[in-house]
Amino acid sequence: MSNNKMSNTYHEAAGATKEKLGRVTGNDSLAAKGAAENAQAHADQNAQKAHTHAKGVANNVEGAAQKATGNLTGDNSMKARGHFNAALGDTQRNV
Repeated sequence: MSNNKMSNTYHEAAGATKEKLGRVTGNDSLAAKGAAENAQAHADQNAQKAHTHAKGVANNVEGAAQKATGNLTGDNSMKARGHFNAALGDTQRNV
């Protein structure tokens, strides 16, 4: 789990806790701050997921090109890099 992901998860939980505590105690300011913290962390988490997915797609494309080039030229090293990048892209897209 990356630092950003851990930080976002922490802030989602902290925000939700503050929001609930604020609602239970009637502290509207704390509830609003908690809701805002939770929403921001959730948005940051989704942005990080989208970024990682986009990197995965790019690695899939690069891997496909490398495999095709390796097949056409008989370059086994290029084919191997293509397989690696394709696998890396699959992993990134499914995180």
